[in-house]
Amino acid sequence: MTTARWLAQYAWLPEHAEPTPDVLIEVEAGRIAAVTPLTPSSRPPAGVEVYPDAVPLPGLTVPGLANAHSHAFHRALRGRTHGGRGDFWTWRDQMYAVADRLDPDTYLALARAVYAEMALAGVTCVGEFHYLHHRPGGGAYDDPNEMGAALVEAAAHAGIRLTLLDTAYLTSTVDGQALAGPQRRFGDGDAARWAQRAAAFQPTDPHVRVGAAVHSVRAVPADQLRTVAEWAGERQAPLHVHLSEQPAENDKCRAVHGRSPTALLAEHDVLGSNTTAVHATHPTSADLALLADSRTGVCLCPTTERDLADGIGPARLMAEAGIRLSLGSDSHAVIDLFEEARAVELDERLRTRRRGHFAPLDLLTAATAAGHTALGWADAGRIAVGARADLVTVRLDSARTAGVPPVGVFFAAGAADVEQVMVDGRVVVAEGRHLSVDVPAELAAAVEAVNPT
Repeated sequence: MTTARWLAQYAWLPEHAEPTPDVLIEVEAGRIAAVTPLTPSSRPPAGVEVYPDAVPLPGLTVPGLANAHSHAFHRALRGRTHGGRGDFWTWRDQMYAVADRLDPDTYLALARAVYAEMALAGVTCVGEFHYLHHRPGGGAYDDPNEMGAALVEAAAHAGIRLTLLDTAYLTSTVDGQALAGPQRRFGDGDAARWAQRAAAFQPTDPHVRVGAAVHSVRAVPADQLRTVAEWAGERQAPLHVHLSEQPAENDKCRAVHGRSPTALLAEHDVLGSNTTAVHATHPTSADLALLADSRTGVCLCPTTERDLADGIGPARLMAEAGIRLSLGSDSHAVIDLFEEARAVELDERLRTRRRGHFAPLDLLTAATAAGHTALGWADAGRIAVGARADLVTVRLDSARTAGVPPVGVFFAAGAADVEQVMVDGRVVVAEGRHLSVDVPAELAAAVEAVNPT
């Protein structure tokens, strides 16, 4: 069996508060076979080359980043929805217009470029919250899962792993109004038919896993929530749900059901250790207790939450309650997990007017191990023996990182500082360039195709 050796100038090892210098990482069959921090006693004498067969990794090497919440087609909106007034609901109309123009071919091209952009940013696994299932008007494709298959193929081309979170989206409002306009592409009629279609999609590609999602309490009637939760539970698959993203959602849920969205999900057994609530921007203290007691995780998407004027969630209170925090780029206004990570701390400073809520290790964990766990890849996100060989090397000599100690990378670096990315032992980004996708050119072409002038 071939062993590849990599010598990291610095590597961030599990549970270490700071990166460790001079770490030899050995990789076999896509897994980390050995991790050896070099001490003075283990180094060869002066003048003798250190491990001549090891490839040097100048900079800081961290585990692969996990983007736990993505809507790939939203990338086509970047720079087109940010200048005017409005809120989430006005932005949503623009998003629906893009959704209505996509077909399997254009979605494959767009998602391939978007996932490759993620790879350039150090993302080795993405959770795609997938509800664009059917033709415009709601009719099924000949293969009812053709759009999901396009996403699987796109991730393979980009060289990253995918958790396809097949999303139940059945109604347009909390009180059960029917889907209309572009929304008709999202619906399967009811949860039983959603489950039947989702169960028929069984890709065997090693880079993909299939999970489930409840779009929100707006989109799945209360009496059908348990159907989706049981589908995921029977398969021990990840289950994600948009939760309390806007106060209007909370108010309407209380008006219709007499309880908060979190309480409604708890009542129908949606919460649990395999469940991740996305956003959770406006929870009550009782909601936080329900999330913590059920061991439900929370995926924060700070750049999207800022862009859509949704608000700032209580991240510190969540962490103190023991809630696992992960990160997502959601609408892809920005694809930069370093930015998302530091925003967790910086937004908390804005909310509380105090500094120092999350240590660098906390931010690293949210961007790596916690995200992989939320997506069903618990064997990734750590530089440790037996873990998947996902290694992301960040430059320490760029205009942004020069002079920055390695421990400060999550407060200084950006996606542009990612130099090399390895996924399951295979290098997909080298010298800051994707090895198989011309990312800028493909993004330009794919976005133009769904934004006709």
